[in-house]
Amino acid sequence: MKYLVTSALPYANGRLHIGHIAGAYLPADIFVRWLKLHKEDVVYICGTDEHGTPISIAADKEGVSPQELVQRYHEAIKNAFDAMEIEFDNFSGTARPGHYKLSQEFFLTLYNKGHILPRKTKQFYCETDHRFLPDRYVEGICPRCNATGARGDQCEACGQIYETTTLIEPRCKICGNTPIIKETTHWYFQLNNFKTQLTDWIGKKDYWKENVRNFMLNLLEQGLVERPITRDLNWGVPVPLEDTEGKVLYVWFEAPIGYISSTQEWAEKIGNPERWKDYWLDPETRLIHFIGKDNIIFHALIWPAMLMGQDKTYCLPYDIPANEFMNLEGKKISTSKNWAIWIDEFVEKFPAEYLRYYLACIAPEKNDSDFSFSEFQQKVNRELNDVLGNLANRVFTLINKHFDGYIKPIELTDNSKKVLEEAQSLYRQIDEGYKNYQVKWNAKLTMDLARLGNRYFDERKPWAEIKNNPLSVQETLYVCLTILHLVSVALYPVMPKSMNKLRKMMGLEAVSEWENIDLNIEYKLEKIEPMFFKLDDSIIEDEIQRLKQNAKLNSSKINQIPIKEFISYDEFAKVDIRVATILSAQKVPKTDKLLHLKVDIGNEERELIAGIAEHYKPENLPGKQVLMLVNLEPRTIRGIKSQGMILAIESEDNLILVVPEKYTPPGSVVK
Repeated sequence: MKYLVTSALPYANGRLHIGHIAGAYLPADIFVRWLKLHKEDVVYICGTDEHGTPISIAADKEGVSPQELVQRYHEAIKNAFDAMEIEFDNFSGTARPGHYKLSQEFFLTLYNKGHILPRKTKQFYCETDHRFLPDRYVEGICPRCNATGARGDQCEACGQIYETTTLIEPRCKICGNTPIIKETTHWYFQLNNFKTQLTDWIGKKDYWKENVRNFMLNLLEQGLVERPITRDLNWGVPVPLEDTEGKVLYVWFEAPIGYISSTQEWAEKIGNPERWKDYWLDPETRLIHFIGKDNIIFHALIWPAMLMGQDKTYCLPYDIPANEFMNLEGKKISTSKNWAIWIDEFVEKFPAEYLRYYLACIAPEKNDSDFSFSEFQQKVNRELNDVLGNLANRVFTLINKHFDGYIKPIELTDNSKKVLEEAQSLYRQIDEGYKNYQVKWNAKLTMDLARLGNRYFDERKPWAEIKNNPLSVQETLYVCLTILHLVSVALYPVMPKSMNKLRKMMGLEAVSEWENIDLNIEYKLEKIEPMFFKLDDSIIEDEIQRLKQNAKLNSSKINQIPIKEFISYDEFAKVDIRVATILSAQKVPKTDKLLHLKVDIGNEERELIAGIAEHYKPENLPGKQVLMLVNLEPRTIRGIKSQGMILAIESEDNLILVVPEKYTPPGSVVK
């Protein structure tokens, strides 16, 4: 069986944080290491995603070329992966000639088969910056769930995709002004051409994670819409057609093609340029994509359709073990607010394998998880040190003291055999767990294996038996060494360096295969060193305070939205803001952020929708006075005619209603 394993291509516009590692990279690295222990034929592929509007936006902000930016971050990201012991067979990038060529071939094949069609389309255009605005250059309110801060093409809150021009209250991310809608030409991928194939294909994936499979089947049932796959940008893979200057392939069309171009690069590096075909052009290859849940649509729907539409018979994804998100100290990770733990900084203070182990323990496999510094400390101190490290230390100390560092096989009693049977059962469960990407469960089982050794050691009391029954002590130590031997293999995919260190102390070779239990091994200990060290309270407290301080400093330097262009007094005079008294408030069904308000503006009562439900309880609002824009054009939201907008101040994670200093008659005009 051949395996192609990929991790989502990280954008080359920033550093890696713990959420990245936990979602798509550590689980993949662990799985690949396990496959290699079973001598499977596997290639692990990744690279940086070096096109798209996030790159252009970051380059614009820094005043550098996109190429300069992506090269810098490519190196920084690769260094962070190396520090975390993430071992790719090839780590490439999408701004390379081979990738350009392959991406254009993919486009032309689909185009020539009628799966890509041009369309005159309307797109946001910023009159201030004199440019069309691709999706990520615009943000506003999601037209599906009404979440604020939604991107131009996909909402991070609900995960849905939509036409950019349907965004509510759009604004240009460059200057902050409201863009106009202008006509342009783009090319659209006809997803519906593949609906039957996709439905049949996904329908057979009963072994997929439930969240992935059900999400896709639901989208297919709703019906597929054509997907725009070009953008008006100067940075990216040029559209390979005549008269298309200034148009590039949409990053999410060409980025997954990077999995193939990176594999081709790998084949060239090993001196066998055609070797990539043995994997990608073999339908039996198990192609496995490790991603975060925000990338499910592209990997499980659009990408397979792109592969289906090629002349070559590419293998399709075998599995897509998408993970949920990771939070930090109870709050969503936010790079813009510097509420994140950056990998390059973390590994300067703590061993990378401490982080690998903790992230494995809290892997966001089925639900969002939360990184806590205090829990991180507990996992290191109470498990790695007090359980596994303690077992190794106690066993090695007695062997060196009473047996000159040498233990040979011995006839085992029934009790010892029973303990090893239990150990072997855990070991088999761990093996099966890796097969099913159960990183979190395996971290627990492996520590249970070490706990079993400690419990057996305590029950046998070898320190008390050494004078009267040295053979019994030898048996105890041999069984404990066998358990440590199993732990060294079971935990190797998670902590490779630490487990090889353990094995070296036991006189064993580095881990090279998933070993079966062997009761005929002689153990000759080598130089013994502490396996782990504990983390002091002061160190952890310093990190928590540092995290909070960085976020606080960042909040004081919030990137202010640029001041909009001047307007005339006559234009301002058209704005009608009045005092309104809230009469009633209730949540809009099936939303988390919207409230349905009824207000008194003096000469009439009105209804409107306000996105403040996360900040104000509806029962606390009646009687409260607010400022309201009363001559805003009405808009229907969730079936409710919203006649105006109340004013609020956005501050960090809060929305603060603008209210009169004291009671003012409803309808009073604000000047």
